[in-house]
Amino acid sequence: MEKRSVERLVTLEEFIIQAQNRFPGATGELSQLLRDIGLAAKIISREVNKAGITNILGDQGEENIHGESVKKLDVFADHQLISALKRSLITCMVISEENEGIVQLRSHGGKYIVYLDPLDGSSNIDVNVSIGSIFSVYMREPRYDSKVNESDALQPGKRQVAAGYVLYGSSTTLAYTTGLGVSLFTLDPSIGEFILCNRNVQIPEKGTIYSINEGSYNSWEEGLKRYIKYCQEEDPESNRPYSARYIGSMVADIHRTLIKGGIFIYPHSKRYPEGKLRLMYECNPLSFIIEQAGGRASNGEVRIMDIYPDAIHQRTPIYIGSPENVTRVLDFLKEFKEEEFLMS
Repeated sequence: MEKRSVERLVTLEEFIIQAQNRFPGATGELSQLLRDIGLAAKIISREVNKAGITNILGDQGEENIHGESVKKLDVFADHQLISALKRSLITCMVISEENEGIVQLRSHGGKYIVYLDPLDGSSNIDVNVSIGSIFSVYMREPRYDSKVNESDALQPGKRQVAAGYVLYGSSTTLAYTTGLGVSLFTLDPSIGEFILCNRNVQIPEKGTIYSINEGSYNSWEEGLKRYIKYCQEEDPESNRPYSARYIGSMVADIHRTLIKGGIFIYPHSKRYPEGKLRLMYECNPLSFIIEQAGGRASNGEVRIMDIYPDAIHQRTPIYIGSPENVTRVLDFLKEFKEEEFLMS
């Protein structure tokens, strides 16, 4: 009988150490930060998976700074991630969707700044639809004094040193990048470890799925309306009409786009003239992931990661996904803006 070789499993911690060892001068601090986030993700995953049988579903009874209802799991996830980052003393501040200003940690000399969306898609929590956590890591600008302030955190996305997300769905999946491609891990609950399942994720050049909240159609600009009609037109040669898929949890929609290709869109509208999604802890980290996998991310005019932020909770429109899909929608936006200019 022929013997079958069994591929050795690689854990998240082992993978991070292997990556660190490729750089002789590495201090191991970023590796520790990523392991801390991985530990917090395991704890959050455990609570998510038993949410229906514990008293952690429902509203906390308050609103966050954005006027959105805070869920109990939002608070739990925020606490777990910040607590994990406190322990290693290498993060000087955290900016979270759930906190109005910066959260300054005890380690004033820490070199890293971390942005968090502790539980993205929290409106889906109570109906058992996929949700996620997003993180983004920057290096603090070196200064002689040890004081940190909000201006230290206002850096463009292209300065991220790491970013990733955790998706709590049919399985718990962690994706991250440090600028050397995207690696994907799945949590094995039987051993409590994230196991490597893809070390170099590549997004398809073109996809046949578009993801957008079509309920806001009447408030879109003309170029976007025309692009959506283009996606819906019958054209067998270009595999149209495309399929519409919208989960309402950005992490879940982006993960599907990463794996299957296509485009995710959250534009500006009459209700949200600056866009709704937050630049620093939603759009920048997910743009870093998608670009490292070969995709594109734009606000409709410029690359998302080239935007210099004015505020830690700044909002932006976003068009993100397979390069061909994003290029096509940007062409539509540009064409109809030029047409409107000529008619004015």
